[in-house]
Formats: sequence, structure tokens, C-alpha cells
Amino acid sequence: MKHLRTVPLAAVCLSVLGLTACSSTGMHSMYSQAELPAAVQVPAGHKVAMETVGVGQITYECKTKKDMASEHEWIFIGPDAKLQTRSGAVIGKYWGPPATWENNDGSKVTATQVAVAPAGAGNIPLQLVKANPASGMGAMQGVSYIQRVATKGGVAPAMACGPTNLGSKQVVQYQADYIFWKAV
Repeated sequence: MKHLRTVPLAAVCLSVLGLTACSSTGMHSMYSQAELPAAVQVPAGHKVAMETVGVGQITYECKTKKDMASEHEWIFIGPDAKLQTRSGAVIGKYWGPPATWENNDGSKVTATQVAVAPAGAGNIPLQLVKANPASGMGAMQGVSYIQRVATKGGVAPAMACGPTNLGSKQVVQYQADYIFWKAV
């Protein structure tokens, strides 16, 4: 009997050690504030509350340029993405406008852009937004900032936008990590 008690206890101890090791390698190993452009760094006095991976689409529409009736451009219409854990479990969604992050627990938050920084050719920019007060009780309560980092894709279509396709919409795929911060 003594051996039967030792094996489960050992397994529990190893599991706890493994989870501790995993939690310490999360955000800090990939997205140190020091590695990000200053414009999109979260101010001191905040800590990471949640990390998600947004996977989805961004819609663009071919429209006439503002104040330039003879020219056209692809205009950002909005995102539609699933928010996932790093292991792939869907825990919420992201859509807009306005930019809205919603957790499966029903809590959600909107935000206002503070800054952007380039993310490399073919990728939407890195972004820092300041969260508005959350609605609903849950994971989004107390979120003060959200960073968009590790972006892949999502830029406006490369195809021409002109009089022949005015009003047409194009959907492009994108992925980005959304890091949620709360005041300490």
C-alpha cells in the first residue's frame, strides 16, 4: 500500500513542477517589454493577466480615398477572430468596430489605440491599446492595456483597388498574439 500512495504523490509533485516551469516561460521568454518598440510598451505598474492568440480574418473594402475622388484604396472594415490559449483552446473572440475582445465567460472590453509600430513586410503593425472599463464579470475585468504582438499577415490586399471593383470586399487571414495587462 505504501508504494501506491508514493506513486500518485510523485506524479502530483512532478505535475506541479511542470506547471510551474511552464508558467515561468510564458510571456517573458517571448515578449519581454525590452524587446518591443517603446511606442507599444505597456507603462510600468502593470502585469500580464492573460495571453491569447488571435486567429481569423480582416475585411477590407475598396473605396474612394478621402478628399481624393479620383483615387481609390483598400479601407480596413474590421476583424473577426477567435481568441485561443497558447495550446489552442478557444477562450473568446475578437471583432470590430469598435475593437472588442470577449471572453467565453461573457466579460468583454473595448479599447482605444495608443500607438502602433512596424511589424515587418506583409504583417499588420504591432499595437498598444488602452482598455475601456469592461462589461460583465470575468477575465476582462480590470484589463487596462492590450498589446497586439507577433503579427502574421492581415495587411490590405495586394490586388488593385479602382473604379472597376469599387465597393468590393476582400478578406485576408491574420494571426496575432493579444497580451492583456492589469494594474498591479
